[in-house]
Amino acid sequence: MKFFLIAGEPSGDNLGGALMAGLNSLDPGAEFLGIGGPAMAAQGLASRFPMEELSLMGIWEVLPKYRALKARIAETARAVVEARPDALITIDSPDFCLRVARQARALAPDLRTIHYVAPSVWAWRPGRAGKMAEVIDHVLAILPFEPPLMQAAGMTCDFVGHPIVAEPVAGAAEAAAFRAANGIAPDAPLVLCLPGSRRTEVGRLGPRFDEALMRLRDRVPEIRVVIPTVRGVSGLVRDMARRWPTAPVVIESPEERRAAFAAADLALAASGTVSLDLAANGVPMVIGYDVAPLSRLIIGMLLRTDTVTLVNLVSETRAVPEYLGRNCQPGPMSQALYRLIEDPEERGAQLAAMALTMERLGRGGEPPGLRAARSVMAAISSAPRPR
Repeated sequence: MKFFLIAGEPSGDNLGGALMAGLNSLDPGAEFLGIGGPAMAAQGLASRFPMEELSLMGIWEVLPKYRALKARIAETARAVVEARPDALITIDSPDFCLRVARQARALAPDLRTIHYVAPSVWAWRPGRAGKMAEVIDHVLAILPFEPPLMQAAGMTCDFVGHPIVAEPVAGAAEAAAFRAANGIAPDAPLVLCLPGSRRTEVGRLGPRFDEALMRLRDRVPEIRVVIPTVRGVSGLVRDMARRWPTAPVVIESPEERRAAFAAADLALAASGTVSLDLAANGVPMVIGYDVAPLSRLIIGMLLRTDTVTLVNLVSETRAVPEYLGRNCQPGPMSQALYRLIEDPEERGAQLAAMALTMERLGRGGEPPGLRAARSVMAAISSAPRPR
């Protein structure tokens, strides 16, 4: 079979690579065309142009390249039609991918279309699902409660498992080695500080997280803090760390990050998919997040759920405490962290919710990439072959 795949972000490239591996195992003669990064290249994709051209965020970043992106959309849509694939598979990045699907469908109405990662209509803007259904036939969902929402909009949808369940987790030996290498006693409470991966997030959340952890240290002097970060914000993070009498350990490499997560006892984290990384490692957490006042107002009007933490949503509990918007303050967050240290029942409730979350996301089952590949093949076989 022939597949045309499009990914525009590193996370989408990883999903695409795992999906292609699954498709290769089901159809060793599969042919792949499209746009992707190194993970997809490793499975046999020669990208039409560098995926990095699509990895843009924010109005001011996109505007100067709008005409070039518009041209890439048209070029890619034509390439899809010329390739006559068994399916067009778009992976996340809806601003680019769904525009390509719309233009390709206009040129070839019988084109079969599949989108990987459902829009988060459970959180906000539910109308996105109906809009997507105009150009997408089938959806591969990574959260177990999403298929009914996609089906209600007119698409078929399978839950295929979340990629977090396939991520490697460090063992006890690596955790012990991490503590030893960084001078952290085996019995010292180790707290992860995760203020985000973007400069705006670190700039807004960093001082509040810093103050919350300083207050916690006043009550539990033996705590040690580790701050996993990424290259783009490591300078800001290191500046923040200089305030500490006992400097936090700042780490950047993926290997150290995995070991630190395995070694940690609790975490203060920005809202986002990092909550699933923590859940995968059984690290109880407190979530904090805030945005600019105007964005806070708009999000408050659009938000359709009383929690934004995926552990709470997937486990159908409210075990993870959240401090969002105006409530994202050092005092309450510090107190919540202290309760996780001192209250076995609260800690146990979180551990149970995290275990349930990982089970519901597919841990212990077939790898998500293979499940996604089976769903793709089933979707193709259940519909007439494009002319």
